[in-house]
Amino acid sequence: MRAKDVPFSEEVVPFDFESGNPAFRTFSPSMKVPVLRHGDLTVWDSLAIMEYVADLYPERGFWPEDFKARALARAISAEMHSGFTGLRGACPMNIRKPAGHLDVSDDVRADVARILNIWRQCIETSGGPFLFGDFTIADAMYAPVVSRLATYQLTSDPVADQYGTAMRGTEAWQEWEAAALKETWIVPVDEV
Repeated sequence: MRAKDVPFSEEVVPFDFESGNPAFRTFSPSMKVPVLRHGDLTVWDSLAIMEYVADLYPERGFWPEDFKARALARAISAEMHSGFTGLRGACPMNIRKPAGHLDVSDDVRADVARILNIWRQCIETSGGPFLFGDFTIADAMYAPVVSRLATYQLTSDPVADQYGTAMRGTEAWQEWEAAALKETWIVPVDEV
């Protein structure tokens, strides 16, 4: 929403417990975040939130305009949403952690290879700098991966560097990173 200049207000509830925060129960039926409240509607899934906002603001280009590119963007977003469990499990999202190489399993290496292949194909087709040329929901879905690849130094592939540089250059990324660095809570399980 920030990347597409959609106004919203944000309320941060700390992740100061290993499995979230009991306070999540007051606003999230799934006990997970993010959660969007819009009037009397609550949407508690990241991809569903982005789809809803894309419907509210169709002129903002949340998805590629071309219907085939849009289908591909949805497919890779759904793959990110439900997949790459090796990478997610071994390399928690942690912007504050200093970069350093992490030895990982074959499952994680396979996830990284698949992600790099997606990025390479999308950027070659679109011309970049983002997966479908302009920033879309697909890029928002892969933003945590950009961070993970850099934090754990999981690849030296030029496509990761190129795409990571484009993502980190956005105002939305810079605000996200600055806010993360101000967080004071630490969840030990995420300190790999």
